[in-house]
Amino acid sequence: MTKVALLGAVAGLIGVAALALGYQAGRSGVTVADAAPDASAITASAANKAEVEGIVRSYLINNPEIMIEVQTALNAKQEAAQKEASTEVIGANRDKIFQSPMDAVFGNPAGDVTIVEFYDYNCGYCKKALPDMDALLKSDPNLRFVMKEFPILGADSTRAHIVAKAFKALMPDKYLEFHRDLLGGEGRATEASAMAVAVKLGANEAQVREKMLSPEVTKAFNENFELANSLSITGTPSYVLGNEVIPGALGADVLAEKISQIRNK
Repeated sequence: MTKVALLGAVAGLIGVAALALGYQAGRSGVTVADAAPDASAITASAANKAEVEGIVRSYLINNPEIMIEVQTALNAKQEAAQKEASTEVIGANRDKIFQSPMDAVFGNPAGDVTIVEFYDYNCGYCKKALPDMDALLKSDPNLRFVMKEFPILGADSTRAHIVAKAFKALMPDKYLEFHRDLLGGEGRATEASAMAVAVKLGANEAQVREKMLSPEVTKAFNENFELANSLSITGTPSYVLGNEVIPGALGADVLAEKISQIRNK
């Protein structure tokens, strides 16, 4: 639990205790007229506050597990609220998320389930997740895998992704091979390394560089960043599956189970 959350929870408990004391005072016959502040009342109030704080502090020290219960309940409430918000965003942006013509589609274009991955070519976890995608595509012939380029790890990532977008526009049939080579390669992905992969796969460098200047490239990135922001996606890889945002490289088995749950609904 963070210090801020701990202090907030303690403050809440103190507030509840203070309300309880106030309620008891009300029951004892205190009226509005009686409540006019004077020096003795202020002194008593300060003493009551110190007493309440002492009681709460003692209780928490003797029962620290309650803070875990508070944090667990808070986390559950926040996760439920985030899931509800994500469901609304996904529902309002289904075409942009699942059907954008600017994204690469691997697997079965007419698959019955679509999974969307936000990724960065310099993300170590995305590199680890590459075999997960390959395993899912190999084992599930009805899976449609949408790739959303989301370069968030510096200028090198941005330039590498611009090359990737240009290559996809010129040679879409070889983009999966390009993607595997660049994401699965050693070292940091840069404009130079991305261009080297493109040329190796048969692209004309001059044509790629010309395509890199296309406004469609910038439009694609802007749309992906706007969607990620709306979905509270801040890291890679992050997946969208059904009405759920799934952050992190959780492994092929976890994703396969979630895909199965969607099919069984």
